[in-house]
Amino acid sequence: MNLDRVTREGLVLLGCGKMGTALLTGWLAAGVPPASVWVIEPNPTDWLKGTGVHLNKGVPPAPAVAVLAVKPQMMGAALPALQALGNGRTLFVSIAAGTKIATFEDVLGIRTPIVRTMPNTPAMVGRGITALCRNSHVSDADFALARDLMAAVGEVVDLASEDQIDAVTAVSGSGPAYVFHLIEALAAAGEAEGLPAGMAMQLARATVCGAGELAYQSPESAAQLRINVTSPGGTTAAALAVLMDPESGFPALMRRAVKAAADRGRELGK
Repeated sequence: MNLDRVTREGLVLLGCGKMGTALLTGWLAAGVPPASVWVIEPNPTDWLKGTGVHLNKGVPPAPAVAVLAVKPQMMGAALPALQALGNGRTLFVSIAAGTKIATFEDVLGIRTPIVRTMPNTPAMVGRGITALCRNSHVSDADFALARDLMAAVGEVVDLASEDQIDAVTAVSGSGPAYVFHLIEALAAAGEAEGLPAGMAMQLARATVCGAGELAYQSPESAAQLRINVTSPGGTTAAALAVLMDPESGFPALMRRAVKAAADRGRELGK
């Protein structure tokens, strides 16, 4: 990770809610000095006030990067504060869902280098994954800088085009909610089989978290990990016969769910 340019030229963070806080935490941990960061946040937390960054004190004339981390519905009101940085050397990096690059170009200027990203909430514990795409004014060096900024909170992947971002939103952007609901459903099923509610939730939560960590650390595919825990004719096989049913099981249900999320993302982007 190389954030030397940010240290030298400065970074502006527009919005410091949960995701902005996760990013700022990662950048500071990676060695970016607080004096190199300007944050615009109308409702700063005590933590943010204590970081030593420039808080609500304007912006430098030509920062290396401006990161747009406000909610999409607030973008229209917040973005004009950075309009003077458009059409210049400042790289704009957006984490706002549903806001297209063309929308930013309309406000900031057609020659503005813009990277659009889709991170997810596990970034708050340093285990996120972010997909990135760019417009034609983003140099390879700028794109590498954007990748390094997002790598401070997890993995990064590059998209071939902005058209893929709705699918990313549906898989990894919204995906944590699917996993959290799996924990809820698994716990409820355990309770239905006679377990106390608290114990069922503890078992479900630890199982999903542990399986996720095993999948993260293991060199084996998810399919092979599933096979490893499935004895022929055993209890796991009985459950998987239900879950893997092509008509009513996970595969069909997940396809419908991801498609619904992707379709909604396309609607919001219009």
